[in-house]
Amino acid sequence: MKGSSFRSRLVPGLLAALLGVMLFAGSSQAAAPPRIEPKVLLTLPIVLDKDAAPGSVEDLKAIQDHVKKVLKKTMPATVGIRIGPSAGSGVIISADGYVLTAGHVSGDPNRDCTVILPDGKELKAKSLGCNTLIDSGLIKIVEKGNWNYVEMGDSSKLRRGQWCISIGHPGGFKTGRSPVVRLGRVLLSSKVVIQADCTLVGGDSGGPLFDMDGKVIGIHSRIGGPITANMSVPVNTFRDTWDRLVKGDKWASLRNPKAGYVGVGFSTENDNLAITEVFGKSPAEGAGIKVGDVIVGIDGKKLGKRSELAAYLEGKKIGDEINLEVHRDKAPMTFKFKLGKPSDD
Repeated sequence: MKGSSFRSRLVPGLLAALLGVMLFAGSSQAAAPPRIEPKVLLTLPIVLDKDAAPGSVEDLKAIQDHVKKVLKKTMPATVGIRIGPSAGSGVIISADGYVLTAGHVSGDPNRDCTVILPDGKELKAKSLGCNTLIDSGLIKIVEKGNWNYVEMGDSSKLRRGQWCISIGHPGGFKTGRSPVVRLGRVLLSSKVVIQADCTLVGGDSGGPLFDMDGKVIGIHSRIGGPITANMSVPVNTFRDTWDRLVKGDKWASLRNPKAGYVGVGFSTENDNLAITEVFGKSPAEGAGIKVGDVIVGIDGKKLGKRSELAAYLEGKKIGDEINLEVHRDKAPMTFKFKLGKPSDD
């Protein structure tokens, strides 16, 4: 968890001067996810509602003023998470204490967790369910309280170039430092992944990505070297699998339950395509794929990241035939087989 544009052509020095201070400034039913509620929206300044870069000091001040309004809504609900020796981030999305985070942060269900509020108060919590492939996870505060929370947005409506705000605890929660804020834009949005150019480092995993109305649109999942390689889990995937998450299920599947299943596992520490597990009685095992193989393409389409494979398989269904290209000890191989259905889905 700890580790490392339309990218803001934003007059970098001036923006840093204007935003530098705030960058480090200091009831939901279990059976159904929080709804997208038509509450009063913040009024966006014109500069945030257009694709062009800010062109003046007035534009930058307008951005700064609006971000401060968003932070009043979002900061109190952005939390640190500690599970054993590991640290991550999360966000409270209901008054009774449901916390969205990354699946690799929450880990196995029923683990003891500590949720740390921005003022440093520590709360007892338990991990619930997680989807290990898409990397969504849910935690529940078990102490009684009426907690500050934010609304879940609608990630299906995101567009390229839309402004967004990342908040988290890089390096883990630090006493005396409020959640750290980064500003950026959406680079790509699909049913299974969001890419944005907000700077992230280790410890931000599980933290929230907000739209400019202060609603959660994604949860930080995989942090890359270049900022454009940062991946977030779309918030709609939490809503779509809410019952399983609350029940404490752990599974590995894409958002679409009818999507075809390959039956391989990968490390959650990165977004590469080196296979670390081949599941028993899966299509991959039947085809002869082995641990250590590195996927490089599918049906003639070159692949470099696991998110690209997930996005491609989202459009496939059970029974579809694919040609999976891998490197085994650097030697190219192709496996032809039909997609199946995992036994636990």
